[in-house]
Amino acid sequence: MNHIEYLRIYTDEVDCSHFEEVKIGLDSTNYAPPAPNLNTSEAGEANKYVFLDLPVDWYGDWHPTPVRQWLALMSGECEFEAGDGEKRVRKAGDIVLLDDTSGKGHQTKVVGNTSVRILAVHF
Repeated sequence: MNHIEYLRIYTDEVDCSHFEEVKIGLDSTNYAPPAPNLNTSEAGEANKYVFLDLPVDWYGDWHPTPVRQWLALMSGECEFEAGDGEKRVRKAGDIVLLDDTSGKGHQTKVVGNTSVRILAVHF
């Protein structure tokens, strides 16, 4: 079965954030007839979207996400740190689900010498 992988940042019952690697299954779908079938996930809800540009050396100290949101990284690399101390780097082409709407949240920083451009989809 085809799938897409993403990183989820979530808050546990004691308001500490953690990482979880998640896979979404894709099934053959007649998505855009008369074009041939392609692989799609189940449809999800979305409220808004916003484009973000995090400049070189940008650093966001501890913060929960202001709203549940998908992040699709379009350029650059950034490092996320969860409340449990674990760190993960994500780059262009990666997807992150920010689901830590309470507690200490996470830290984010741009790594490397390129700004990070992100499409953020709120839901």
